[in-house]
Amino acid sequence: MLTIVGGRNFIPSAQSADLSMCDLLRFRVEAGGVPLKISVGKEPIYAAIVLPVFYERRVYRPAWTDSQGPLPQTELLLNAIRRADDEGLRPGDYHLGKIEAILTELQPTPKSGEQPNLPRLVDLDLLLTDAFLIYGSHLLAGRINPEQIDPQWFAHRREADMARLLEDALGSNQIEETLTDLLPAYAGYTRLRDTLAIYRKFAETGDWPTVPSGGKLRQGDRSERIPLLRQRLAAEGFLTDADTNTQTFFDIELDQALKKFQVQNGLEADGILGDQTLQALNISADQRVRQIVVNMERWRWLPQELGNRYILVNIAAFNLDVVEQETPVLNMRVVAGKAYRKTPVFSDMITYLVINPFWAVPDTIAKKDILPKMKKDPNFLIDQKIRIFEGWGANTREIDPSTIDWNSVTAANLAFRFKQNPGPQNALGRIKFMFPNQFDVYLHDTPSKELFAKARRDFSSGCIRIEKPVEMAEYLLKNHPDWTPEKIQSTLSASDFTPQTVKLAESVNIHILYWTVWIGKDDRIHFGPDIYDRDSALDTAMQEPPPGV
Repeated sequence: MLTIVGGRNFIPSAQSADLSMCDLLRFRVEAGGVPLKISVGKEPIYAAIVLPVFYERRVYRPAWTDSQGPLPQTELLLNAIRRADDEGLRPGDYHLGKIEAILTELQPTPKSGEQPNLPRLVDLDLLLTDAFLIYGSHLLAGRINPEQIDPQWFAHRREADMARLLEDALGSNQIEETLTDLLPAYAGYTRLRDTLAIYRKFAETGDWPTVPSGGKLRQGDRSERIPLLRQRLAAEGFLTDADTNTQTFFDIELDQALKKFQVQNGLEADGILGDQTLQALNISADQRVRQIVVNMERWRWLPQELGNRYILVNIAAFNLDVVEQETPVLNMRVVAGKAYRKTPVFSDMITYLVINPFWAVPDTIAKKDILPKMKKDPNFLIDQKIRIFEGWGANTREIDPSTIDWNSVTAANLAFRFKQNPGPQNALGRIKFMFPNQFDVYLHDTPSKELFAKARRDFSSGCIRIEKPVEMAEYLLKNHPDWTPEKIQSTLSASDFTPQTVKLAESVNIHILYWTVWIGKDDRIHFGPDIYDRDSALDTAMQEPPPGV
């Protein structure tokens, strides 16, 4: 029986069995309606838009079968699908079980004169086409549309004519190669994929030891918990011989190993086994596998090209890299947005910078931060060189704060605007780097240099504070004839703090991303804090049935 969801049931008779496979395919697709809604048994066809286009272009000629049975390309596609788990995807999402069952069903050679089961071959063709289209689209642009689960994630995903790709792959007999070419062509993705295989082995072989809870432990201590701590660190290669080591003394070797673990897990590298470190140690290998899978998916959301040179900010790692020809040339720490003032994920282009910027205080910050501080400390505005304005355009006028009854001013009725003068105390520091965008987010210096020493650095109101603003300015202006490093330094050393806007000779791509797992410069895997709780939502979405294309 052929079940058509949204259409009607079709039970082949002796006469219908004589129909050509083209006619059967046309019937199945056209009867499925627009958008297409058909299934093979209980297996839905997901590519509701692209699959009908593919068959229409072929005038409904089968792609994977003929009246004698499956064509050789079938096995090539199945080989690729069976390896989907290498990419953090599930082979079962691409009809693998159903396809193999139909192949087994069709395997016996028909007796002489027996009519081939054409409707079943059509079922197989539909499933194989759908499998290629869905799997290919997932490799190309990700399984999940990030904007559907996170309103602050704006992706520039890769696009392709999947129907044309499939037609070309069939014509050239390059099924597996075509699918491989759809993978993200980034070293970071490839290295995560290799790491996924390693952590799957950890999970499959029984995980790693759990370290019991208890008081803090540090170098010089003795504890019955220490042998398990040694075994746990040895599991990921931080120690070499701890799997059989029963030593209960916390020696310098263990101290160094624990510090390495802390660095690679986004923790303060103090060598102390405290609550946060214990929690990270006891995250299971299976949880780490799922976290790696989630971050591989994020790589698939990137655009085709990042640019010959670009700036890449990883929010969760609190890190910024300047990259030329895929080689990092400048690295620095950053401060990102707080959990309730998240830094959005998007790509743009830096077009200019401002030395000695004013800070026009955003309305939200004025109400939530400036107003309470001002009421608490009458001298706050003076100390911070913040001025108050009323009105807009030609009607703008500066207000003396001493003339305002601040007891009557609340966040609800605050009608003033605040502007901080340039200088060392300015919240934007001495330089800001601009890529005009709808979020009003940019890179900037900061007077709060001490924050860069912390392991977790989510302290901003959404903008990105950078550790090395002068080095960044020198890099971006290195081809600008009027702005040598000496000119930049002399401008910053001037005492008048005159704002100066400098347009870049060439705009530079910037990609603000969010990876909680990455491979570091030390070639080891790093796990960062999921500061915006984005991993769990994506992991849940990845467990759902595949979306259509």
